[in-house]
Amino acid sequence: MTPSRNPRAHARKAAHRTSRLARGTVVVMLAVGAAALCGCGQVIPGGGPRDSANRSGVTTSIAELQKVEVKQYEGKDLSSVGDFRENSIKGPQYVDPKTYRLKITGKVTQPQTLTYDQVKALPRVEKLVTLNCVEGWSVDILWQGVLLRDLLAEAGYDRGAKVVIFRAADGYSSSLPLDYIVKRNIIFADTINGVALPPERGFPFQVVAEDRYGYKWVKWVTEIEVSDDDSFRGYWEKRGYDNDALLNN
Repeated sequence: MTPSRNPRAHARKAAHRTSRLARGTVVVMLAVGAAALCGCGQVIPGGGPRDSANRSGVTTSIAELQKVEVKQYEGKDLSSVGDFRENSIKGPQYVDPKTYRLKITGKVTQPQTLTYDQVKALPRVEKLVTLNCVEGWSVDILWQGVLLRDLLAEAGYDRGAKVVIFRAADGYSSSLPLDYIVKRNIIFADTINGVALPPERGFPFQVVAEDRYGYKWVKWVTEIEVSDDDSFRGYWEKRGYDNDALLNN
């Protein structure tokens, strides 16, 4: 694996491509350090998202994050970081940002091994997206992070590939169609309602698979593989769950 060719330089070049936020539309934000919220009229104390899993190893509790998270977006009430149900296969994973590495493999010309900071240095985006779980509950959340297509572009992904496979720190896996990820501007989130993802919500990164059921929203992602294997089935798909996971099936 080789490091990214220079995602920070790429981010600086994109720093002027900013625009007003709109619900359901991805927009590029300044990618300088921890980005402050735009369009919400609120900045988290300290100039950026509250660090829920900081470099000293201290983890901020969900209760503490609820005190500082953004409550509304464009007049719409948001769900809280505490409104999710814990249903992961092995419980919350606690990933050290100092040693975290994201691998981008498969049908790419430049396989990547990226640090937490290298991923976060890419151009920033945010979008209001509802997560719907097959268990019957849902949450309306303001997600912030980077575009998966930008990460794939850094690796020189094969435009003719079919799927993208995600693997997580707890052994979980799932996949999504490549064209869906590219055309729908799917987010690789590190921030939720203006606070850094806590371990319970997928720190350091979670896939925001909009219009798909929650088992496609892989948390604690450690590897992204570009593949032609459209027969791949992830953890729940092997156990009978629909591979498309479309909300309107």
